[in-house]
Amino acid sequence: MAVGQQLPEHYTVPQLARIFHNLPHLNVSLHLVNNTFNPHSEIYLESLGILGSLPAAWLILTLLVLLVYLVTRCCDRKPRPRRSIALLKCSLAILALLCCGAVAVGLYGNDDVHNGLVQLIAAASNVDGIITAVKNQTDIIEGTLKKKVQPQLASLDNDFDVPVNNMTMLDILRLALNSMKQNTSIAVNRSFEIRKPLSGLSIAAAIGLAEKIEQFRWPITMAVLSALLVLCVVLLVGVARHSRCVLITFSVFGLFAVIISWLMASLYLATSVALGDLCVSPDGYLMKAVPPTLPPEILSYYTHCESTRSNPFTQRLREGQRAVGLMRQNLQTVSRVALELFKDQQLQPKLNSLTTDVNTVDRLMSGLTTLLDCKPLHKQYVHATKSLCHLGLYGLTFMLLASLVGGLFFTVLVWMDSHTWIYIRKRRDYHQVDEQDPYLPPSAASQAIAARTLRGQGSYPPTAPTLNANAHGTHNTIKQPLLLTPPPPSYATATARARQLHESMLKGGVNGSGGDKSSQHNQQSAGGRADHRSGLGDQPGQYATLSKQCKTLESSDFY
Repeated sequence: MAVGQQLPEHYTVPQLARIFHNLPHLNVSLHLVNNTFNPHSEIYLESLGILGSLPAAWLILTLLVLLVYLVTRCCDRKPRPRRSIALLKCSLAILALLCCGAVAVGLYGNDDVHNGLVQLIAAASNVDGIITAVKNQTDIIEGTLKKKVQPQLASLDNDFDVPVNNMTMLDILRLALNSMKQNTSIAVNRSFEIRKPLSGLSIAAAIGLAEKIEQFRWPITMAVLSALLVLCVVLLVGVARHSRCVLITFSVFGLFAVIISWLMASLYLATSVALGDLCVSPDGYLMKAVPPTLPPEILSYYTHCESTRSNPFTQRLREGQRAVGLMRQNLQTVSRVALELFKDQQLQPKLNSLTTDVNTVDRLMSGLTTLLDCKPLHKQYVHATKSLCHLGLYGLTFMLLASLVGGLFFTVLVWMDSHTWIYIRKRRDYHQVDEQDPYLPPSAASQAIAARTLRGQGSYPPTAPTLNANAHGTHNTIKQPLLLTPPPPSYATATARARQLHESMLKGGVNGSGGDKSSQHNQQSAGGRADHRSGLGDQPGQYATLSKQCKTLESSDFY
């Protein structure tokens, strides 16, 4: 090997491609099928669909579990005691941050996939440019020889068909002219033979399709992942602000996030397996994908570019170059002899034009040597395969893992979020019984119930009203001490007892302004304690006074 000579770079199969390639490829009957990349095979596509359906099946199971859980939450009408949800909020915040990290990994993988596809398209464009240059150059050579050189040679042959004095020089002239015609035909044939294997090979349509797909895929994926990231931020805001509305909103949109994550995982899994199958043997797929006009040895030469292999175009190219070289030599002989024999025919313009065309063909034929060399094309091939199978496959793997982890995180977040917002309620929502006094307006119901309850329990205001305790008719103001009793066990019990007491008072003839006279007389004759109690009941406005003094008692005071 010469000093400074560098071996061409070769493609190496990445380990990720081997991992995805070794995944079982099963058909609907759960039998193993051939895992060679073949997008035109229905059985192979069926195996990819079965692999991709695994995350979709998990999505269906997840939605069923979440649906059952949410139904149980909706049907649960039992009042719930106040409890601390600090642990749930902390768990939600931590999981939301982890979910943000998973989505960020997906964004990173999407950027790698985009860069890999951009580099693949650029390398494929360069390969297509080399192939197009070879086809165009051979087409120009063939067209120049057929449309310019051969007609001019025929015209010179007619010009030389006149009697001359020196027949020896004329024979030399005709011999050189015929040799030039033969070499022209050889050059045309060799040029056609070089272009023929490449005539049906064109990847411009595939490149255009890939550019259009990537033009939509990359921004749409970025938008979806960004929306998932914003959803995680919304959850963090809801947790920080203790907002029940925001948490309920996340529960709704979190279900869409779960669906999107698992569907993306299903798509990425099938794509990763297919790409792994392709990257294990990209040249093997190209062997089947190229048109039948391209011999396998030509494709193998350019995909491997081994020094032990000879260029399949070398022999045809050498023959064509030799024929053009002989044409140039014959043209020199024709020009020298013709100008001496036919001085009067003004052949110089024709000979100059013919010389220009032959030199053009010679230059184009020499340029084919560089275009048909394996090193430039092999370099682009290796760059394309590495862009797709190294950078692109790694990025796609990141996106697959991010979708799987994000789907799990969003599932847990929706479950925990739905379990959290049911405890974010106002204080009156706990242990509350909707019972109101049917005899009072709703606004005064709680005050009256509390007052009547205290009355029925024997409780008095802090200072009792004035009593007529003197038998001689003098009014003495006596303040009775308040004997407070323990509060009822619950608001519902107090309400029931107050209603019972109210109904019994109505049946006994007691109204809101005071008792009847017979009841008052009997109570006064019963003794001092009875007189004391009767006096309380006989005072006008006593019930209102008691209610006014007890109006600050609310439902929260009973528990």
